[in-house]
Amino acid sequence: MTTLAIVSSGLREPSSTRLLADRLEAEVRVALSHRGVTADASFIELRRLGRAIMDAMLTGFPTTPLEEAFETVARADGLIAVTPAFNASYSGLFKCFFDVMPEETLSDMPVLIGATGGTERHSLVLEHALRPLFSYLHAIVSPRGVYAATEDFGSRQGTPFHERVRAAAADYSRLVEACGPRRPRDAMSEELASMEKLLGPSPGNSS
Repeated sequence: MTTLAIVSSGLREPSSTRLLADRLEAEVRVALSHRGVTADASFIELRRLGRAIMDAMLTGFPTTPLEEAFETVARADGLIAVTPAFNASYSGLFKCFFDVMPEETLSDMPVLIGATGGTERHSLVLEHALRPLFSYLHAIVSPRGVYAATEDFGSRQGTPFHERVRAAAADYSRLVEACGPRRPRDAMSEELASMEKLLGPSPGNSS
């Protein structure tokens, strides 16, 4: 069983961002099933965590709902992350969520990126903002992302938008399968182990 976490940072309910997240999740599930892989998905709506995210930004301590969201992402084998585009970048809520996330949570995780906006002129947000962000966080970003303008919603199967979603899902399913089950990294334990190695055994423990 492959587990997926889907992060959607739409600011309204319903939102086009969540609609795109739903479509990507559905197509990825189909693409994985064609490869003999069963997937289980968990959705994280950042709108509902807005206050908790801001509190963590100000205090440095996440509340229980935010910790649960981080744990959902950390346990997943893959992440689908979708944001509305603002001024040719991701939303502040989207960025803040990943800013307060524990280090190394996304290390070596396959990520499919998506964004929504009113017009096609914001489509470069995928390559100029989202891809560099997740690369910096040491994730493995799928080669194709999906940008959806307002006019894309309501389109039927066989349209260019649907084909973009299907192609991105197919690429991502291959990436998830190639990466296999993911073992989350514990940055603190790794740092402690590294320090112990540098310090070496204490004199009392030498044989």
